[in-house]
This record gives sequence, C-alpha cells and structure tokens, in this order.
Amino acid sequence: MSSISISAELRKRTTDYFVSIQSKPTGNIKLYVKAIVLIFSFVIFYTHVIFFTSNYALISLMECMILGALTSAIGFNIMHDGAHGSFSKKKIFNDLAGISLNVLGANVFLWKTKHNIVHHTYTNIEGMDDDIDLKPFLRLCNTQKRYGIHRFQHLYFWMAYSLFYFFWVFFSDYNKYFSRKVGDIKISNISRLEHLSFWTFKILHLILFIIIPIYSCGLLAWSIGFLTYGLFAGIVLSLVFQLAHTVQSTHFPSLNIKTGRVEDEWAIHQLKTTSNFATRNKLISWFTGGLNFQIEHHLFPYISHIHYPAISQIVKQVCKEYNVTYNEYPKMRLALVSHILHLRQMGRA
Repeated sequence: MSSISISAELRKRTTDYFVSIQSKPTGNIKLYVKAIVLIFSFVIFYTHVIFFTSNYALISLMECMILGALTSAIGFNIMHDGAHGSFSKKKIFNDLAGISLNVLGANVFLWKTKHNIVHHTYTNIEGMDDDIDLKPFLRLCNTQKRYGIHRFQHLYFWMAYSLFYFFWVFFSDYNKYFSRKVGDIKISNISRLEHLSFWTFKILHLILFIIIPIYSCGLLAWSIGFLTYGLFAGIVLSLVFQLAHTVQSTHFPSLNIKTGRVEDEWAIHQLKTTSNFATRNKLISWFTGGLNFQIEHHLFPYISHIHYPAISQIVKQVCKEYNVTYNEYPKMRLALVSHILHLRQMGRA
C-alpha cells in the first residue's frame, strides 16, 4: 500500500465520491421527510396520551413507550445530525435540529462538548470519554476499579440503562453546567445566550412533561406514564450507544503519558474503538439515524447519516487495502450478546 495515511486516503476517496454523485455530504430530502414524520408523530402521541387519555391503561402505557421510542429517534436522527452540522448545509437548520434536544429535556450545548469534542476525540479512553464513565454502577473497561457488585453487571445492566434518560436530564446536565466540566475536560466559557437557553428549555421541559401532564391526568397517572416513558427511552438510548463501543471487538486504549496522545493514527484509533451492527437492517438503520454505522460516523462526523451505507463500502475497501480490522456485527442480537459477554468479562476480570 502507498505511504499515504489511512486518514488521508479515506478523506480523498470520500470527497471523490461526493464529487462523482454531485451531492453535498449534508442531509437531503430523505432526511427532511423523516424529520417531519418523527416530529409530527411525537406531537400526535403526546397530545393523545396527555389530553385524550385512553380508558385502557395498557393502551396508555404502550403510547408512553412509543413516545419514549420517538424521543430516542428524534435524538438519533434530527438532533444528532444537527449538532454535528450535517443535517443541512444551512447553519440555522442545523441549530434548529440541535435544539430538539433542549425541548426533550437535555441541553445541546453541553452535548456538543461531551459528544462532538470529548467523545469523538478520546473515544473509549478511561478518564476522558464520558460515555464509558458509568461507575460505580458498571465497569466498562479493565482500567476502571472493580467492585463486588460488578460480578452481576451482565444481569442488572438493563436496570442501569433504563435510568439513563432520567440521569441525563435531571442530574448529568446540571452537574456539567455547574462544574463546567465533562469528565476531566473543562467546558469553554458559556455565553449569556447559552445560560438563558439552558434555563428556558429546562423550565419548558418541566411544563411540558411534568406540570401539564399532572394537571391533565393526575399525579398517579403521570407518575406511571412518565416512568414508563423515561425508562423505555433510557434503554433504547443506552443500547444504541453501548453496542457501538463496548463490545468484545473494541479496544480501550490509554493516552501516552509523555505526549498526552493516543499511540495510533486518528483513523486507526476510531476503527479500533468503534463497531457497526445490523447495517443491512433498513428498519434499524432508519430508526437509529445510521448510528449502527458508527464507524462511518466517527470517521466522518460532518457527513449526514443518510450517506453512511454508501460511505461504508469505501471504508471497508480502504480497511482491506491497509489490512485494518473493520469491526462489525451482522445482527443486532449478536452485538447485544457481545456486549453482555464484555460486561461479564469486565465484572469478573
């Protein structure tokens, strides 16, 4: 193979691809239609479950679960692309897409620091990547301290994951906001506009998801419904994130003490710490916003997930030429089994 780095080769071939199809790497009509469908569906189910509550509790609970799934899907498809600047070639639409996260209870400014900067730079590095910092509940890599309870983490991880949405919205955001830190990384100065946005949308979320539902449905019905909604959203969000990075085939490297950098070339680091799953399943790809193509996302975060299936063929070919492993599980259930086995190993190591 030529002496050109794999990172440069991937960029060159991907650029050539978009030139050949005469397209921008941002979203297209397929993404915009999907965004409209997801937002419209969320509004319909929210309105029905709050103001036209079914007399059958099971139907209402199913609607709450659907709302949880739609919350996750909006995050995967709309917010995620918007926060990376890949939803549209126009900044205003990217900003609007990103703000969807604020409406759902979290904060896109903090997310960009946590995800775009920290996670994408220090993927799977203990002490840096906030996504693998679930201690003391879970031990995700062998450099984290092991507690006796971790022997059973491959059994109880469902419960931990189900709390993710509540933990994110009601604790993690506030912890980052007041500490001005994501893990060990300091957050850049928060502008007055960002301060205003943080509190405005937190209050809006309080009104939309707590005050109005309690007034309309009653405290008990709201408690059951909101718990169902949040627990289901938490499981969905957690699984999609974890199946991409904490499976048996992914690495958990450390920073070089002297240089403060990872040993591998950037693209190699991303390929070692990331894995795809179920990329031929169109329903999973549609719902997860292409996050099952996690390798392509980490290599090209500025490219909309709409293009990942085509880009993946380029990445696979380059990996083959450079003799670099391309981590992939053909089925989601295989990735889930690998994740459970990884948890089991980390709990007993």
